[in-house]
Amino acid sequence: MVELRRTVRANLGGGHSAALPAGTNGHAGQPPMRGLGTYYEFDVVCTGKPDPATGYLVNIKQIDQAVRGSVLPLVQHELIHAPSREPVGFIQQLADALAPHLPTKLVSLRWKLSPTYSLEYCMATPTQALLRQRYEFAAAHRLNVPSLNESENRDIFGKCNNPSGHGHNYELEICCRVTLANDHLSPAELDSIVDETIIQRFDHKHLNLDTAEFASADGLNPSVENIAKVCYELLMPQIARGSGNPSLEHVTVWETPKTSCTYPA
Repeated sequence: MVELRRTVRANLGGGHSAALPAGTNGHAGQPPMRGLGTYYEFDVVCTGKPDPATGYLVNIKQIDQAVRGSVLPLVQHELIHAPSREPVGFIQQLADALAPHLPTKLVSLRWKLSPTYSLEYCMATPTQALLRQRYEFAAAHRLNVPSLNESENRDIFGKCNNPSGHGHNYELEICCRVTLANDHLSPAELDSIVDETIIQRFDHKHLNLDTAEFASADGLNPSVENIAKVCYELLMPQIARGSGNPSLEHVTVWETPKTSCTYPA
């Protein structure tokens, strides 16, 4: 068994009518942007056994056609007739419309509504969706273990052991499990929780000097691994109090574009 992921890009709303033009899955999205349009990406995950002759699980052109024929018209209709509709209550309808048009099993449909905000519907959990939102904060830190001597710390941490510290523009992605009911955690509510719990606590701070979690003599070394764990532990009870009985699935922190950590794994 394999899982195949295909991203379909589309520009909807704007000057398009309910009948969308056909076209290839170009990098900029198809149909192309018109007027004050909206850019979306749809990640389709399928599973099954590849064909022994072709090696294909499914021809990706079939995925593109299925999304364009079943998902995009529904989204375009809502953009025209119900633009204030909450997408959490809509994504199951999109996945259910897509599944019969695929020649193999649909695992999940992820709708990227913006570069930072997405919803994912998994066929195995039909009453729930995964809401992801990204944030950023700037902070300084020094990697240093008090029980090691200066030479040992330099050998392990290199420049990251600089006594004055160094800075990062951290990116933080929160993944929450929400219900499909009308009363659910919204991106705006999540924004407030993350701002009060994480951003105000860590943004423009020296983690080793200014924060209770990392500043004490026996505190945690502020590695990206420990930062991800601390963010999860701080956010979990706050998100659990949100609308619609949400739960925190995991937190991912990017220290640089090349290095990230997700907790729990």
